[in-house]
Amino acid sequence: MPLSTSSSDTNTDAYARQTASDRPGVAQPVPERPVPARRWGAILVGAVALFGVLIGAWELYWRASGVGPGTRNGFGLWAIQRRRIDDGEGNATVLLGSSRLHFDVQLPVWERLAGKAPIQLSYGGTSPMTAIEDLAADPKFTGHLLVGVAPELFFSGGGFGDGAARYTHKQSPAQRVGQWLSMYLVEPYLAFDDPDFALATVLKRQPWPARPGKHWFMDVRRLAIYTRDRDAWLWPKVAEDLRYRELARDIWRESFTDYPGDPTPAERIKTAQEQIERMVKAMALLRSHGVEVLFARLPSDGEYLAYEDRAFPRAQTWDALLAATHAQGIHFQDYPQMQGFYLPEWSHMTRSGAERFTAVFYGIVEENFWHAGGQDALPTGTSATP
Repeated sequence: MPLSTSSSDTNTDAYARQTASDRPGVAQPVPERPVPARRWGAILVGAVALFGVLIGAWELYWRASGVGPGTRNGFGLWAIQRRRIDDGEGNATVLLGSSRLHFDVQLPVWERLAGKAPIQLSYGGTSPMTAIEDLAADPKFTGHLLVGVAPELFFSGGGFGDGAARYTHKQSPAQRVGQWLSMYLVEPYLAFDDPDFALATVLKRQPWPARPGKHWFMDVRRLAIYTRDRDAWLWPKVAEDLRYRELARDIWRESFTDYPGDPTPAERIKTAQEQIERMVKAMALLRSHGVEVLFARLPSDGEYLAYEDRAFPRAQTWDALLAATHAQGIHFQDYPQMQGFYLPEWSHMTRSGAERFTAVFYGIVEENFWHAGGQDALPTGTSATP
């Protein structure tokens, strides 16, 4: 009885891939494996049908939760607006801050009052400093810059949108085409395309067992609706769904609590001073090509405001910023007409509130700062008298 079998045995797998060891001493041709006879057309149709069923079920699930198709606010969308400055709109008014300046200033209202909408370059959850430095290095920008100052972000630096300016200058043709395809062929039709509803994101935020001694922070959930020109407003669910509103507040509360390894008060102020110094350098460049800069501290409320007042005292942050940059600013606490708006999760207004706020805010900007003679009528480093 033979102790081994050869490739000629009847039990050999007809589709096994031969290797060099199967042909000792023989020149090795390119290995080949026969394709088994299957109903490949039917298999392909079945796979596509299964894929369609799964995608459809995921889409229906989110639509039943009150989610609809919408524009994704990513680096590609930001880049489209940033390139407007280099494509002939260098004398425009630019809004550059975090989510408050993004959600609470409505472009259509501003356009109705001013005759032209500003370019919206704010990015939620991010300090505007890197983008400000990018504009400061661009001599084509000669207009007005309205800088939103959210203390926790502005005076800490960084944020998940910090790379938008760098991405804009390195964006490849393929990435531009991908952005266009996404905007016109995917986003208008699929609700689950929002990053907050991606399967990987949903899996990540499940209540997995926590590692002892480690606090896992909740990711910020969806807060806004965006348009292709980067107009944005608070998602109505945040105000109308009490459970979702409380979830948003709980996520903010995590920032209000000190955890091991967090910066000390002294370290926070040191970092704030470093950000102010960055702004001073950027201001010198901006002024060198005629840009007028105005800072704006938009409203916050409740526990969020209490945290900001505690962690980023006005005298050591906002007042220090205006003094160091010799610039002017609008702080909501100095203007009664900027107060009293409903902020469901203490940080952003509802859409209707934002529309009313934009009219008030634009009036202050135009009357006291950027109106003819307004810039020269006030001393630098101060807010205008309401």
